[in-house]
Amino acid sequence: MRDLDWKSFDVLVVDDEQDNLDAFRFAFRKTFSLHYALGGTQALSELARLDAALIVTDQRMPGMSGLELLRRAKQMRPDALGILLTAYADLPVLVDALNSGTVYRYVQKPWDGSELAAILRQGISVFATMRENKRLRDQLAHYAGYLEREQRDPIDFGELICNSAAMKEVSTRIGEVAPTSTHVLVEGRVGAEKEIVARAIHIGSPREERPFVKVTCAAFRGEALEREIFGYRRGAFEGATADRVGRVELAHGGTLYLEDPGPPTAALQARLARLLATGEAERVGDAESRRLDVRLVVSVTPDLDEAWGRDVLPELASRLSVFPIRLPPLSERREDIRPLAEHFLRKYTRRNTRAARALSHGAFVKLEAYAFPGNVRELENVVERAAILARGDVIQPEHLAFVPPVPAWEKTSTSPPSQPTAPVESETGSRRQNLDSQLEEIERREMLAALERCGGNKAEMARLLGVQRTTLYYRLKRLGIDV
Repeated sequence: MRDLDWKSFDVLVVDDEQDNLDAFRFAFRKTFSLHYALGGTQALSELARLDAALIVTDQRMPGMSGLELLRRAKQMRPDALGILLTAYADLPVLVDALNSGTVYRYVQKPWDGSELAAILRQGISVFATMRENKRLRDQLAHYAGYLEREQRDPIDFGELICNSAAMKEVSTRIGEVAPTSTHVLVEGRVGAEKEIVARAIHIGSPREERPFVKVTCAAFRGEALEREIFGYRRGAFEGATADRVGRVELAHGGTLYLEDPGPPTAALQARLARLLATGEAERVGDAESRRLDVRLVVSVTPDLDEAWGRDVLPELASRLSVFPIRLPPLSERREDIRPLAEHFLRKYTRRNTRAARALSHGAFVKLEAYAFPGNVRELENVVERAAILARGDVIQPEHLAFVPPVPAWEKTSTSPPSQPTAPVESETGSRRQNLDSQLEEIERREMLAALERCGGNKAEMARLLGVQRTTLYYRLKRLGIDV
């Protein structure tokens, strides 16, 4: 039986004779939290204020029988369990009451103290389990509703902000291809919204109610990616001790999203080409083909030629390139920076109850002056970090101190420079690494200062910063601060 504090659950004892109530009090007052009522009317008044786990009542009482009391109590306290004490073996009535759920257990009088104590403990345990299950169901429903709202909210629909002409074109192409079964290639630089586009295509398709299965291809090397996507049979290779269902089978009827694979092995490309051509696939080491209805969305960085080069099979490339969608970098869609920043701030404050609710005009100017080599993902990180550093309701420019000065080209032009050559890209990457180090150092100092103000109390620190504890612990660990 569960380890419960029996006295933390209220038990209402009902009888029309005080002597019987006194006998109950004498037998069980040290073990249970008891409340008493002389008759059914008084019991109903008690239940108006008492969240009883158990209602223990005598059956034969003037004015209102025990069964009638439990029926009426069920309407007031549906979770409470009824235990009927009776000296009369009125079996048809009791059986009907048990089957209807009105009575949890019945005990014939005179009752045995040990037996009744065991029944009371068992009843409380059942009540506690029911309450916990109800709490978990409510919590699950809350999270499910939240996720549904996140997915359906026009602002959160793929987090695609389409103020710029470039993103309006992307949105149009998503709307054109989503209702079809055409496989899609999404091209874009690091930090672009490639997964978001893939999800938007899935949500806008007839497959919406079916699975959306994502494979983070960078987590697998060589043949491991082929096995992850297509599964394998026991004994197909050393270590294959059991059959394994592949992601493509899990996505049957829905969408399979391959995030930045490549360049894939020749065997994997051949399997993908066959899947796209025939809709058939087999697990590694299995001769049996399976007919699968899967829509494939593949993302690459920055495009298929550069990601896979000459290693791509022409047949696979031609099938993937039927409907490519190119995502422009953030530097080509500056009209989206402001609404994206506002969206990310709302998203962050909603999840972390952060006090900062807006960005100042100066903060927007500073954001719009930055080239964002890390694209939308970098913008989101910048806004989240600023929300942590801010102390008031509004994020000010100083909270974006990690944003470097306005690039020289922006002082004389409203357009970004032409595509840099490879050496300049290398320089940019080096500067960005240096910037990341500076940002981490700024955040580390802020975290240490907050930790000191709170005397090392991390719960108080989370409240001070307006973040959830899990977010705080993750940040502290990431910054190398002992948690």
